[in-house]
Amino acid sequence: MYAVIKIGGKQYKVSEGDTIEVQKLNSKDGKIEFGEVLLLASDGKVKIGNPTVSKAKVTGKILENKKGKKVRVAKFKAKSRYRRVMGFRPQISVVQIDKISS
Repeated sequence: MYAVIKIGGKQYKVSEGDTIEVQKLNSKDGKIEFGEVLLLASDGKVKIGNPTVSKAKVTGKILENKKGKKVRVAKFKAKSRYRRVMGFRPQISVVQIDKISS
Protein backbone atom coordinates (compact mmCIF):
# COMPACT_ATOMS: atom_id res chain seq x y z
CA MET A 1 0.00 0.00 0.00
CA TYR A 2 1.30 3.44 -0.90
CA ALA A 3 0.05 6.97 -1.36
CA VAL A 4 1.13 10.18 -3.08
CA ILE A 5 0.74 13.17 -0.76
CA LYS A 6 1.30 16.89 -1.20
CA ILE A 7 3.39 18.70 1.40
CA GLY A 8 4.59 22.28 0.95
CA GLY A 9 3.98 22.37 -2.81
CA LYS A 10 5.88 19.11 -3.45
CA GLN A 11 4.63 15.57 -3.96
CA TYR A 12 5.97 12.54 -2.09
CA LYS A 13 5.31 8.83 -2.62
CA VAL A 14 5.05 7.21 0.82
CA SER A 15 4.33 3.82 2.36
CA GLU A 16 3.75 2.88 5.99
CA GLY A 17 7.03 2.94 7.91
CA ASP A 18 8.82 5.27 5.47
CA THR A 19 10.92 8.19 6.68
CA ILE A 20 10.96 11.34 4.52
CA GLU A 21 12.57 14.78 4.74
CA VAL A 22 10.22 17.69 4.02
CA GLN A 23 10.09 21.45 4.56
CA LYS A 24 9.85 22.39 8.23
CA LEU A 25 6.51 21.50 9.80
CA ASN A 26 5.22 22.74 13.14
CA SER A 27 3.37 20.50 15.57
CA LYS A 28 3.00 20.78 19.34
CA ASP A 29 2.76 17.06 20.14
CA GLY A 30 4.88 15.78 17.24
CA LYS A 31 1.98 14.05 15.46
CA ILE A 32 0.86 15.32 12.08
CA GLU A 33 -1.91 14.47 9.62
CA PHE A 34 -1.76 14.99 5.86
CA GLY A 35 -5.16 15.43 4.20
CA GLU A 36 -4.00 16.19 0.67
CA VAL A 37 -3.75 12.63 -0.68
CA LEU A 38 -3.48 12.78 -4.46
CA LEU A 39 -3.29 9.03 -5.15
CA LEU A 40 -3.96 5.92 -3.08
CA ALA A 41 -2.96 2.39 -4.12
CA SER A 42 -3.72 -0.79 -2.19
CA ASP A 43 -4.14 -4.44 -3.21
CA GLY A 44 -3.64 -3.62 -6.88
CA LYS A 45 -6.44 -1.01 -6.89
CA VAL A 46 -5.57 2.61 -7.54
CA LYS A 47 -7.70 5.59 -6.54
CA ILE A 48 -6.80 8.84 -8.26
CA GLY A 49 -8.05 12.05 -6.69
CA ASN A 50 -9.80 14.89 -8.42
CA PRO A 51 -7.75 16.78 -7.12
CA THR A 52 -7.61 14.78 -3.84
CA VAL A 53 -8.94 11.41 -2.72
CA SER A 54 -11.90 12.00 -0.41
CA LYS A 55 -11.76 10.58 3.13
CA ALA A 56 -8.13 9.50 2.70
CA LYS A 57 -5.48 10.67 5.12
CA VAL A 58 -1.92 9.88 6.04
CA THR A 59 -0.71 10.20 9.63
CA GLY A 60 2.84 10.42 10.85
CA LYS A 61 5.09 11.79 13.52
CA ILE A 62 7.89 14.32 13.40
CA LEU A 63 11.13 12.70 14.50
CA GLU A 64 13.31 15.81 14.39
CA ASN A 65 13.74 19.29 12.99
CA LYS A 66 17.18 20.06 11.57
CA LYS A 67 19.06 22.10 9.01
CA GLY A 68 19.70 20.69 5.54
CA LYS A 69 22.77 20.87 3.35
CA LYS A 70 24.07 24.32 2.47
CA VAL A 71 22.67 25.84 -0.72
CA ARG A 72 25.03 28.23 -2.50
CA VAL A 73 23.48 31.26 -4.18
CA ALA A 74 25.56 33.33 -6.60
CA LYS A 75 24.67 36.61 -8.33
CA PHE A 76 26.65 37.80 -11.32
CA LYS A 77 26.39 40.63 -13.84
CA ALA A 78 28.62 40.56 -16.87
CA LYS A 79 31.00 43.45 -17.67
CA SER A 80 30.30 45.35 -14.45
CA ARG A 81 32.44 43.52 -11.87
CA TYR A 82 29.39 42.57 -9.81
CA ARG A 83 29.66 39.24 -7.99
CA ARG A 84 27.93 38.16 -4.78
CA VAL A 85 27.98 34.72 -3.19
CA MET A 86 25.70 33.80 -0.31
CA GLY A 87 24.49 30.57 1.16
CA PHE A 88 21.82 29.28 3.49
CA ARG A 89 20.76 26.03 5.10
CA PRO A 90 17.04 25.21 4.75
CA GLN A 91 15.00 24.05 7.75
CA ILE A 92 13.96 20.39 7.38
CA SER A 93 11.60 18.10 9.30
CA VAL A 94 12.17 14.34 9.35
CA VAL A 95 8.76 12.63 9.29
CA GLN A 96 7.99 8.95 9.81
CA ILE A 97 4.77 7.71 8.15
CA ASP A 98 2.67 5.67 10.61
CA LYS A 99 -0.63 4.95 8.91
CA ILE A 100 -2.37 5.34 5.55
CA SER A 101 -6.17 5.22 5.78
CA SER A 102 -8.81 5.52 3.10
